[in-house]
Amino acid sequence: MMFINTKDENFTSSFDELLLRGQMDIAEVSSIVGTLLNEIKIDKNKALKEHIAKFDKWTPLSDDDLKISQKSMSEAYNNIDAKLKSALHLAYDRIKIYHEKQKPKSWFDTEENGTILGQKVTPVDSAGLYIPGGKAAYPSSLLMNVIPAQVAGVENIIVCTPTPNNEVNELLLAACHLCGVSEVYKVGGASAVGAMAYGTETIPKVDVITGPGNIFVATAKKMVFGDVNIDMIAGPSEIGILANDSANPSHLAVDLLSQAEHDEMASSILITPSQKLADEVSIEIENWLKKLPREEIARKSIEERGAIIVTQDMDEAIKLMNEIAPEHLEIATDNSFEFLPFIKHAGAIFLGHNTPEAIGDYVAGPNHTLPTGGTAKFFSPLGVENFMKKTSIISFSKKGINEIGEACALIAKTEGLTAHEQSVRVRLSN
Repeated sequence: MMFINTKDENFTSSFDELLLRGQMDIAEVSSIVGTLLNEIKIDKNKALKEHIAKFDKWTPLSDDDLKISQKSMSEAYNNIDAKLKSALHLAYDRIKIYHEKQKPKSWFDTEENGTILGQKVTPVDSAGLYIPGGKAAYPSSLLMNVIPAQVAGVENIIVCTPTPNNEVNELLLAACHLCGVSEVYKVGGASAVGAMAYGTETIPKVDVITGPGNIFVATAKKMVFGDVNIDMIAGPSEIGILANDSANPSHLAVDLLSQAEHDEMASSILITPSQKLADEVSIEIENWLKKLPREEIARKSIEERGAIIVTQDMDEAIKLMNEIAPEHLEIATDNSFEFLPFIKHAGAIFLGHNTPEAIGDYVAGPNHTLPTGGTAKFFSPLGVENFMKKTSIISFSKKGINEIGEACALIAKTEGLTAHEQSVRVRLSN
């Protein structure tokens, strides 16, 4: 694990390495993804089946094999443990309540001269949700993507998820039933993105694609943007922690590992002005690693992409964390809310000693689909607005166009657009 101090001579170069975490090596991947997308565009279901056979190691015998039946979803829901079912319902309710507060409203404003200006907000007709299913299946990601789409009012929601060896995660199926999703397809990777972007004989073309995925999924989403809308281009999971001596080193260690166990490419970074805390957390990380079933994944992530940075004070720590712009940011101090005004960039902020990042992954309520790799500087979490669009409303009265039409015509004339100018002037009264 990288262990550096801002006083080190080579600190700048070491820190710059951390900032490069969001630069995925897409040069080679782009060519592969481009080929896959083109095959889907041309051969549709035929290409899908070939891709599934190649990457997921099973061969759909018919188009019907691509779709998961509602019966299997219902059976999975009925078979899950009662406590787990209750936990899923708790998560569903809290996520829905939070996202209902996000829903934007249409508005109109009437000026004294009778001019009406406004904004009409409507949902997209269809949404395609990508839910990972490779190294692990994430029912929580299904909830986080389906619920805001439903709150927005999207009529047609489809889900694509990879099924290696044709094995479907039962908990994911149960979550689909809980959410009332009826169209779920056993397609993953760039192929799924292509199918949702262009449409096939079985999978309909959608208006927006959301959801996390690996480098192939992220690259595919980038390539189809424009044919459809997307939420963001998200990379591996990451966590940043700002902490001082008031923090529990064991808690911080397992919080850092909560992201490291996701993926070898995940990033976990602690920044603190306390050398003592930094040393203790380093020891606790090793203690926790030995207890994790996914130790091999977490260890590789920590060793290759993890870091502990010791600063001169909290001001310097905050400055560095703003440069990193982490997906998840924990502020583990006694007075955490005092630092909130100084945080400029983060996907989600977790305040205080009793707010681990993991609570946000499942039951807190806010969305866990977040910008990564420093893109929190300009991207927002997935939300209801990702599934809605805004339309401007304009209605001028005769008095209204007489009052400002001359200014409009003058600007149009200056730009050399005569028809624009005259389309206003023919409506002006002498």
